[in-house]
Amino acid sequence: MPKAADDLEFNLDSLNLDFDVDLCVDTTFNTRIMAPQPISEIDEKYLSFNKAKDLADAIVIKENQRQYILVGGGFYFGDFIEAYIIKNNCNCKELTISTLSMNQNNIDSLANICNAGYVEKLNLIISHFFYSHERAVLMPYLYQELDKENRFQLAVAGTHCKIAMIETEGGKKIVIHGSVNLRSSGNLEQFVIEENKALYDFNYVYQKAIIDEYKTINKALRGEKLWHQVAKSLQE
Repeated sequence: MPKAADDLEFNLDSLNLDFDVDLCVDTTFNTRIMAPQPISEIDEKYLSFNKAKDLADAIVIKENQRQYILVGGGFYFGDFIEAYIIKNNCNCKELTISTLSMNQNNIDSLANICNAGYVEKLNLIISHFFYSHERAVLMPYLYQELDKENRFQLAVAGTHCKIAMIETEGGKKIVIHGSVNLRSSGNLEQFVIEENKALYDFNYVYQKAIIDEYKTINKALRGEKLWHQVAKSLQE
């Protein structure tokens, strides 16, 4: 059952990534990456669930609200993302997910929401650890199921981030972050879901940097986009 709780304080630890970005925030100098603006009031609840669909049915998030969720070992975070998007009829302009690991069920789940038209653009970041172990098994299947209609990008990097970010066509920006990977680990886990534009924008900066640097799909220009680019160059 939901119950009131004191506000959680967001804290982003130092990141150890494979590209050169200064993440130190210094108010005396201009920096590329800044801490998100504080939100003075934010409604918050604690919840406890063991099944992803049950949580998606029960959860209600509005702007500047967050919910902290404790989940059992049978909880599949990937299933929750699919169930939440379908239950709320989210037309996702962009869905960005970073995870240490995943399984075939997670791939099928992401393919379901993409093929059903819920996701216009999907970014997925996985760890080198996972890629090296699944290169001959799950990776071919992942590309086969998700790399369709030029909407998908996969990045492989030395990252341990576990975060999902949803930007809807209506302008909502939702961040889900915590200890959970897409697949179940069989362990007690926790995560936070919040509609928070500042937090989304803050996280999107470095997640997009990872995607741009470590992308694995070469999206060559085709069709009208290619012709537009050629015509533009001829006019210059």
